[in-house]
This record gives sequence, C-alpha cells and structure tokens, in this order.
Amino acid sequence: MDLTPYVDGLRRDLLTAAAAGTDETRRTADLLAAALDPAVRLAILDALSAAMADVTAALPDVTVELRMHGREPRIAVDTVEPEPTAPAPASDEADGTARVTLRLPESVKARTEEAAARDGVSVNSWLVRAVVQALDAPSRSGSARIGRRITGYARG
Repeated sequence: MDLTPYVDGLRRDLLTAAAAGTDETRRTADLLAAALDPAVRLAILDALSAAMADVTAALPDVTVELRMHGREPRIAVDTVEPEPTAPAPASDEADGTARVTLRLPESVKARTEEAAARDGVSVNSWLVRAVVQALDAPSRSGSARIGRRITGYARG
C-alpha cells in the first residue's frame, strides 16, 4: 500500500490553506509540509494497525496483520485453522495442568511434529496423548521385575 498519495494530499491541503495567509504563513506552511512525511506515515500506520486488530477480533478464523516491506505497509490476511476439540480430560486431569520442559533430539522433534500434523492436532496435544497411552498401556513384562533378565542355558 503506497502511502505517498495520502501524504501528498495532506501536504497540498496545508499549502492551499496557507495560500490565503501572509508570506510568512506560506513559508511556515512550506517548512511544515516538508516535515510532515514521517509523522503522517506513522499516524497512518498506527490507524491501520488499530484497524487490523479490530478486524482480527471481529473475525474468529482470520488474522489480519500489517507487515512492513521497506517503507510501505502491506496487509496480510491469514486463515486460522481451528484446533480440533480435544477429548474431555481424564478425571486425574480435572484439577489443572502442569508445565514441563522436554528436551528432544531434533530428529525426534521433527517426527513428533509430522505425527501431530498428520493427526491434525498440536504437538502438545499429541505428546499428552502419547504419554497417557504409554501410562495406560499394560506392562509388557507383566511383572514387577522390569529391567531384570536371566540369560544362559538350562538343562532339563
């Protein structure tokens, strides 16, 4: 969006209004007109930013942003995919959530992101589901001696 026509229009209006005055008034208007460009551009950007925030707040699945390319603003409209509704929390989750920092190797993180995208859920939702499934799965060994092995040969 080129702001120059708006800045030039304001400059013309100021000079036109000053033309009815004295020579000193016209000189003052010339000086003010030269200094207007950055202030007017900033005021227009502020107004556009506020408008973008209002539009984004009014539309539930759309974000509207003002992005700068050099000195010129561009309006970007993006649709936001609503996150699928998560299943109701289990009874032990009803009391709230806890924040945990998890450090993953990059390759595992990438695979996790791919799996979450494939399932259409966020990475956090996918990880919560994976942890719950792991905790709810029956023990593979079926005994309390996880990690103990007996190896060797036996004669019968």
